[in-house]
Order: sequence, then structure tokens, then C-alpha cells
Amino acid sequence: MSTCSTVSRDLAEPISGTAATASTWLLLEQPGPWGAKALTSSHLDPTLGRALEAATQGTGVRIALIRRPGRHADSGTTALRHVYAAHTAPGNAWLHAATTRDPYRLLDLDFAALGRGDHSTFDSALDARPHTGHPLALVCTNGKRDRCCALLGRPLATELAASGVEGTWEVTHLGGHRFSPTLLVLPYGYAYGRAEAHTVKEILHGVQEGRIVVEGCRGNSAWERPGQAAELAVRTAVGEDAAGALAVVRTEGSPSSWEVTVAHTDGRRWLVVVAQGASAPPRAESCGASVLGSPARMDVVAVRELPNATALAS
Repeated sequence: MSTCSTVSRDLAEPISGTAATASTWLLLEQPGPWGAKALTSSHLDPTLGRALEAATQGTGVRIALIRRPGRHADSGTTALRHVYAAHTAPGNAWLHAATTRDPYRLLDLDFAALGRGDHSTFDSALDARPHTGHPLALVCTNGKRDRCCALLGRPLATELAASGVEGTWEVTHLGGHRFSPTLLVLPYGYAYGRAEAHTVKEILHGVQEGRIVVEGCRGNSAWERPGQAAELAVRTAVGEDAAGALAVVRTEGSPSSWEVTVAHTDGRRWLVVVAQGASAPPRAESCGASVLGSPARMDVVAVRELPNATALAS
């Protein structure tokens, strides 16, 4: 029986505009096995997991568990945990890091402020500092969510770590397991699918230089899905790879068609028309799905550069 990722690849399902949406990511190290809902089905205290889920609701903060690549025997947890917070909005993208022996300290955070890009309570509660190491490559490996994440994600994470790619972590859930192996790259927050080790290394090299690789990119988590597709379409159309060059400044439309305005830091703007379609033929959207579905897709219909307001005024 074919896996959901094999079917998606064979049917050439578009990957743009499929990233999880989060303005800020909060990552807590939790070794050992993960269940399908890892915050409440791992060695993390489920009471804390439920409290964190409730505290982040509606704030723009998405919390996930991370662990180092390798075998994950059911052997308890570590005393000192790594914690990361990353805000992904262009112009205010940052990645801060800390360690803690008491994960309950995460409940001291102002999650609404964190979602807006204010890292002050993260820094004060956890004595955090700006991350100065390599970019983070977070590979989804939670086979309890979907077996593709284990079958494809874990070998990728292992290969990256074995070849010396610093900043490699396994992560609980990024969505879109039919695009496995999937990964999120921080600090800029771009997600990728159908990834291979050599392309991940190219992506991370680009991030170190402040560049974004568009090939295989699902979108920037800072934007809703129409904005993700629109921004990538503009990058492709004009050959722009600078990480912070573009921002989605307006999205208008119905639940199935949008006009998205994408702005460049140099003043240029584009109007991108995005329509929601349904992928055909129907297929299992995950390996555990009992019925066939038609996954939503973001189709870019048109990209048009808008007149320069400054030039018109003169």
C-alpha cells in the first residue's frame, strides 16, 4: 500500500502555500517517545502540556517539542532542557535560546506579547539570549502522527546530524505529513517539504547568508496560506532571495479567492491573485485517514507589479 507522501509526490501535488501558520515558534526539548499529541503524551508532564496548549491558544505562538536525532528509548528525560523562541515576521525575525531545569517556567511567559514579537518575558523568565549558533533545521519525525514522518523524517534528521549539520533537531509536528520529509528552518520560519539532505544543506547555507531557497519551499509561517503562496510567487517572478526583502501587507477576498499585496523593502509592490483549488483525484491525506479527500491547494493566478506611489506623486 502506498504511503500518503508517495501518492502526493506521484500526483505532483503543489507544495507552495502549505506551511503551518505561526508568527512565533516556542520549542521545548523533550527526549524519549512522543505520542500523536506529544504535549500530553510524552515524558513531559501532561498537566504542563495542557496548560501550555491553553496559554498559547489564539496568541500566534505555536509550541512544539524537540529532541536530538537518534534512537529514542523509553528512558525518562533530561535534567537540563534546551528552549528556543523564534519570531518569523520579516523586519523583526529573531531566534533566542535558553536552557532550563524547570519547564514549568514557560508558564511565566506573556504569550500574547511573544506572538507579537516581543521576547522580553522569554528572556527574563529563562535568562535567554539571542541564538548565535547555526540556523535550526527542525525535521518532523513523529511517526505517531503519520508513519511518513518516521519513515522519511527520521533518516533525514539522522543523516544531517551524522554529516555534521549543527542545529539539527527532530520536532513533533509541522503539518502536511504527505510532503514528508518536512522541516522548518529558523530564524526566518520557512518550511520545506520532500526534502533531501543535500538540499537542506543548501537551504541552511543560504540562511547563514541571509538568503531564502525557493525550491521545495512550502512558505513562511508568518503568513496565512494565501500569503505564503503569494510571497513565494513574487520571489520566483523577480528572482528575489534576500530573507527579509518581502512582506505580505494586505490580504483581501473570499474563502476561496484572494488578492494579496506583497511589498518589497525598496518600495515596490505586487498584487497577487490566489485561488483555492482542490487537488484531484481524491487521495488519502494522511496514512491514517479512513476516507479519501481532495486537499486544498493555493493556485497563483496572476502576479502584477503595482505602480510606484512615489513616482506617481512626482
